[in-house]
Amino acid sequence: MNYKSALIVGAGAGLSASLARAFTKAGMSVALAARSVDKLNGLAKETGAKAYACDATNRAQVEKLFANMMEAGPGAPDVVVYNASYRTRGSFTDLDPAEVEKAIQVTAFGGFLVAQAAARHMLPRSHGAILFTGASASVKGYAQSAPFAMAKFALRGLAQSMARELSPQGIHVAHFVIDGGIKSVRRAVPPDNPDSLLDPDAIAASYLHVLAQPRNAWTQELELRPWVEKF
Repeated sequence: MNYKSALIVGAGAGLSASLARAFTKAGMSVALAARSVDKLNGLAKETGAKAYACDATNRAQVEKLFANMMEAGPGAPDVVVYNASYRTRGSFTDLDPAEVEKAIQVTAFGGFLVAQAAARHMLPRSHGAILFTGASASVKGYAQSAPFAMAKFALRGLAQSMARELSPQGIHVAHFVIDGGIKSVRRAVPPDNPDSLLDPDAIAASYLHVLAQPRNAWTQELELRPWVEKF
């Protein structure tokens, strides 16, 4: 593995926790960022990660996050994962514009702020990776889910544009389409439908696989789905 430190923004249980464990096992130091750090105490203790409070939609807080990491050591991360999102559902004509704005702010604009700060630290070294967690909504707009589709489409477009600009400068930008539900403590796999939900540990293994790719064979987008998902 050619990376030494990782930052996961929008950290919590589920995929973020699996990523933190996988990165730690791969020998990387890990930092976790979320609006509230209280929920990160257990994971931080388990993985030896440092936890930072940060609202990814706030430019000043994002800049402070990277400044704090620079001060605390080992410095700016060479892997940054944007895993934050916000979803609101409802009939299109009944959607609350404030909630729609929040979905775009958290899911897409926050991704821009974090990625911009990360790229500014990575470019002088011509080295780094910026990874975005997408969803089925990144490529499919579902009924009563317009805000999430708007936001995830925007995040995917951001990743594509960044990859075309930054990849030739040594920064690996990749977008992951998580096309299906992820199993969790609150969302168990149905006994009559085995392996019908994505395993977060298996997803994390795919993130590691992408990070291990040589630069003459980088992927910009990877789709992951359980075997029963229709696409």
